[in-house]
Amino acid sequence: MLNERIAKNVGPARLQLAWEERGDPSHPTVLLVMGVAAQLVNWPLGFLEALVARGLHVVRFDNRDSGRSTHMRDAPPPDLAAAMKGDVSSASYTLSDMAADAVGLLDALAIDSAHVVGASMGGAIAQMMAIEHPTRVRSLTSMMCSTGDPSVGQTHPETARAVFGRPPARTREEFIANAVRRFEVVGSPKYPVDPVVVAEIAALAYERDHDPVAPARQGLATLASGNRTERLRALDVPTLVLHGLADTVCDPSGGRATAAAIPGAELVLIDGMGHNLPPGLWDTIADHIAAIVQKGEAQWLAVTPSA
Repeated sequence: MLNERIAKNVGPARLQLAWEERGDPSHPTVLLVMGVAAQLVNWPLGFLEALVARGLHVVRFDNRDSGRSTHMRDAPPPDLAAAMKGDVSSASYTLSDMAADAVGLLDALAIDSAHVVGASMGGAIAQMMAIEHPTRVRSLTSMMCSTGDPSVGQTHPETARAVFGRPPARTREEFIANAVRRFEVVGSPKYPVDPVVVAEIAALAYERDHDPVAPARQGLATLASGNRTERLRALDVPTLVLHGLADTVCDPSGGRATAAAIPGAELVLIDGMGHNLPPGLWDTIADHIAAIVQKGEAQWLAVTPSA
């Protein structure tokens, strides 16, 4: 059951952000940040339950340009072809803006700081939160993500053709069919997901909102934000970097580079995991996140005794 709410006038951009929480608010808060073309409903319910079972308070939300949050429909048309050649002038926002949105949501919910967990582009947003808003991040978990360095974390050519080579879906049925086909390519070969479940989540996402241009605006924001490697080297926050060895959307070299850049980061590479969160790994991933949260809580309390 979805019990989402809307926060209004969030962050410097004064956006509307849709959000939902689970678990006891007195427990450590984990803020979940999703990736390109994904909504809060793309965090699997079973995964949320695994986090809550480990004593965590979980908040998930729609980024700008996704779900029921504000869509930047009046922005200039995104020119991804030009961006791939280095011209990012058509970008209407950056990852820094999206990180400020997430911090604004924490403000709206009266949460002073959180353990930030990001997947794919959400991992990059989480990294930017830690870089630009360090007092708001108690621990960082970067999953299926890279550093912004174009020499690592590349999408494999066959995957790019299969996932990005299709025209945008025009109908609900096409949207669902595309989602099922995409999971066949990007999912975890060792941990299959029932196509019926994929279709159900895709249908829910379509019904919440369908904006075929939004993924290009989000993707352009990522390209326009550049290489974070040197800024990541300055982080001082307990960090978990988790990556599937079968990820062809973001090659595992991206996860390795992220862990190498962040001082003291723990790198967890999972055999047979692709670019998703399959049921067979929910407990494993939740255990790793709970451990980095515990480490982050200890460090936070050590430097903030009155917290």
